[in-house]
Amino acid sequence: MKNMKIISLLATFVIAMMLSGCNGDIASEAAVDNSETSTDTIKVVSSLFPQYDFTRTIAGEYATVTLILPPGIESHAYEPTPKDIIKITESDLFIYTNAIMEPWAHALIENSDSKRTKVIDLSVGITLLANSHSEEEEHEEDEEAHEEGEYDPHYWLDPQNAMIMVASIRDALIEEMPEKADVFTANAEALLTSLEALDMEIESVIEKSDSKTILSGGHFAFGYFANRYGLENMSPYVGFSPDAEPTPQRIADLIDTIKETGAKAIFYEELIDPKVARIISEEANAEMLLLHGAHNLSQEELESNITYIEIMKGNLERLKIGLGYHE
Repeated sequence: MKNMKIISLLATFVIAMMLSGCNGDIASEAAVDNSETSTDTIKVVSSLFPQYDFTRTIAGEYATVTLILPPGIESHAYEPTPKDIIKITESDLFIYTNAIMEPWAHALIENSDSKRTKVIDLSVGITLLANSHSEEEEHEEDEEAHEEGEYDPHYWLDPQNAMIMVASIRDALIEEMPEKADVFTANAEALLTSLEALDMEIESVIEKSDSKTILSGGHFAFGYFANRYGLENMSPYVGFSPDAEPTPQRIADLIDTIKETGAKAIFYEELIDPKVARIISEEANAEMLLLHGAHNLSQEELESNITYIEIMKGNLERLKIGLGYHE
């Protein structure tokens, strides 16, 4: 199945290149875009919301930044369209998470013009964590979960990793437009200061919380976050695939845990129907609370111009409820 996906992607890539080179309408449309952004801006395409947000903050007016994910699309299920591929191959910088999170990007990069588009893998310099499954859970994983690889790709949810991402984006922008190095450096420093403050705030809240376990009714993406702040997690799911289904026994175990511990909340993830969390909430009389993984945004969130830091602070306020925070 994986080989078929890669073949399909490469076929799409070839078609996209033909369209880009031969289709007059698309070519003229691209020309209009270039004239509007002028030669004094860097064209950047990002694969997920965090790098999109960090890049637009650091670059300011000197870059046109595109989030390749359409609003409301769950990131794990995304595959690029021919138009998306054209956007990437016509950009100056393509900034992505890693080959685990975006397997489609790996095949695309291998067949792109490195002289035209510089590719930035933001996982460089970050220590990736192994998927934290027990031996029993490993036997329960399905084939799709195995295809995701042995490492957790959600490193951006640790603010300290986000700082490494910011530094990588800053350096890439400076290399692309060295005459604006002072601007990019100053903007990055301001963002790093905000991320440091966020990190300290989260640490303080966790220290003053009664529980150190996040009870999640969704596919738990907060492994790096939990590792950073000494938290545990309990979820009925194994792996990160949005198509995976939990077993009834795992759901029952989580319901029992909530009842036994008196936990007040069950967390659910963004952009996916929280059907399992809803069942647990009803059975255990626990409040449903969003734990936003910041992969992508809804249309409403995009229009509100929300930032990564605002998303994480919203998560923190809800974690206060779920973990029993006290002053």
